[in-house]
Amino acid sequence: MLYAVVDIETTGGYAASHGITEIAIVIHDGFEIVERYETLINPHQHIPVYIQALTGIDDEMVANAPDFRTVAPEIYNLLKDKIFVAHNVNFDYSFVRHHLEACNYILNVKKLCTVRLGRKLFPGLPSYSLGKLCTSLAVPLNNRHRAGGDAEATAILLGMLIEKDTEGLIPTTLKKTSKEQTLPPNLHQSEIDKLPNTPGVYYFKNEKGKVIYVGKAKQIKKRVCTHFSGNSITQQRQNFLKSIHSIDFETCGTELMAFILEAAEIKKHWPENNRAMKRFEQKYSLYHFEDQNGYIRLGIDKFRKNGGVLYSFNNLLEGHQLLRTIVIEHQLCEKLCFIQKTTTACSNHPNGDCQGACIGQESTALYNFRVKRAIKELQDLLPSFALIDHGRSEDEKSCLWIEKGKFYGMGYISDHCDINDIETLKSAIIPYPSNDYIMNMILNHSHQFPQKMILVSS
Repeated sequence: MLYAVVDIETTGGYAASHGITEIAIVIHDGFEIVERYETLINPHQHIPVYIQALTGIDDEMVANAPDFRTVAPEIYNLLKDKIFVAHNVNFDYSFVRHHLEACNYILNVKKLCTVRLGRKLFPGLPSYSLGKLCTSLAVPLNNRHRAGGDAEATAILLGMLIEKDTEGLIPTTLKKTSKEQTLPPNLHQSEIDKLPNTPGVYYFKNEKGKVIYVGKAKQIKKRVCTHFSGNSITQQRQNFLKSIHSIDFETCGTELMAFILEAAEIKKHWPENNRAMKRFEQKYSLYHFEDQNGYIRLGIDKFRKNGGVLYSFNNLLEGHQLLRTIVIEHQLCEKLCFIQKTTTACSNHPNGDCQGACIGQESTALYNFRVKRAIKELQDLLPSFALIDHGRSEDEKSCLWIEKGKFYGMGYISDHCDINDIETLKSAIIPYPSNDYIMNMILNHSHQFPQKMILVSS
């Protein structure tokens, strides 16, 4: 078995937009180094100053170097039948594979990551960066941050790892069924092994334990593994994978509950890698308040979390259509409902559709009676029900509670509980925030599975 230990220097952090400036390949047979290859490469783009300072490679050094297309055949032939080895292998592999593909060479070989192997075979060291790991293990590292020096040190490190591997970790890792090398460099396999294949929510956390991504799944373990499949070359994905150090999860009785919990947890943690759910907000709502003259006024305004919302809308037109319907059915004043703006009587007063509240002719008691009746009818139209479904185990059921058109919360009850005992059902509920996104999911589910609903009298 031959190993190709690879190290590259680049113009940036991701292959889609950056070039390789230097590559070194050290062939190792499991016992010793048998071949070396090293060359500068002209990336045909500017090398940033901070990278020049780190590597010592500047634009002048690579000006007369071959471009990647020239050396691609030799690189491909060195790699095509070997085990691709690197320190943080997915970074080097993504660059080399991408640039080879641009030259019509398809690289598809097994990979080994010396970061991951180092963590497993030499546990408890202060750091697994190449420089600090070499210091801990007394591996000579000359010409740091140059491809040749780093590849030489990584090859020596590989030999030590092979010698240390008395339990066959490396052969196991290289099996086709092993997903070890697809995992992010800082994520231990045990973090995957602990995940269940049940509905729920999972949390990717960084080195400090901060949640950087929240996701939901019908099968948690299966879904998490899909994040690490493929060889994406975008900067966002590369940075995302490097940031993952641990995974937490919370199981749910159903996929619907996982959807709801995900929405709530994104709002709670505001993870940097979740985007679409962050942007969702209800935009407008119907409110009521009593003015200085004692009249109860209805109006559409921007959504406020703690504003005594009567009804919510995704757009202003929808809100005004409902408000006009209420005004007509209950003979309310368009001026007091902010539909008309005038300093005199509203235009409906002369024809009798407004009883004169706008100019003080109708008493607050009579006008407010109709407003309260309108509000009550609106609230009576809003559904109140429970959704009973599978629990997290065979001896429990899940319960989602909807009260007057709003999602109130969810929880779990005993399988032996009387599901018609409304007070018992509600006592098991943990409150969660409601919005139109969640309510649409719940209503669609209840329409699809009406047998799961328990209607509650208003």
